[in-house]
Amino acid sequence: MKIEKLFQKTRFGIFALFGMIVLSTSLLCIYTVDTQLSAEYETNSRNIAKSIADSSVDILLNRNLATLQSLIDQFVEIQGIRYIYITSERGEYLAHTFVPGIPRQILESDPSSTETVERSIPGMGDFIEVGSPILAGVAGTVHVGMDMDIVGLKIQRAIGQQIILISILLVLGVLASIWLVNLAAKPLGGLLDYAVELAADRGKDKEPDDELLARDDEVGDLARLFRYVSGRSSDWKKPGASSTRVP
Repeated sequence: MKIEKLFQKTRFGIFALFGMIVLSTSLLCIYTVDTQLSAEYETNSRNIAKSIADSSVDILLNRNLATLQSLIDQFVEIQGIRYIYITSERGEYLAHTFVPGIPRQILESDPSSTETVERSIPGMGDFIEVGSPILAGVAGTVHVGMDMDIVGLKIQRAIGQQIILISILLVLGVLASIWLVNLAAKPLGGLLDYAVELAADRGKDKEPDDELLARDDEVGDLARLFRYVSGRSSDWKKPGASSTRVP
């Protein structure tokens, strides 16, 4: 006889618990990975901007703009860096990597600002721009734009791998919990069948269920109690026992 109803709430509770764990862990992973990777890319971009600023001092003093253009072209090849432009202390655009020309959103911005800003440029995408002053801003400013699409793709990949792992653990945990619940339900089902037989006054000529009556847990205690109440305790002795055991 099955006793599914007894463990319905238990199974639902286990499933809900695992679901909450997976949901909360996933949200934490998404927030942590997004924050850390975004901060890492921003830091790298700021370091690149500072490196260009330090390297371009002599170039700017000599007004060698061709060398300056060659310098920033090399840094654009770094993954995640989409554009670089350098402005003078008067706001003039000395070198840039925009093709064919500088976007309107860049022209309308403050060329001397070194604050981190988010930009959306039509036809190019979304960016986070950082800046670094050249000689404390006296010689100009270097601006580096980081492509958020590439950063977002890397974040999605990192998060996706963790979500897959967590989902696998969820499935395994639910299956294990169902197996454990069924393991606990099996002896209770046997106990219920035994109690039904006693209540129906069947099995008088049958041997007692020694396996059930010999258990040393609560199921065994209940089975012996049921047999005692039915008046058949004298028919059975626990294997190895010197006298009949009754509750």
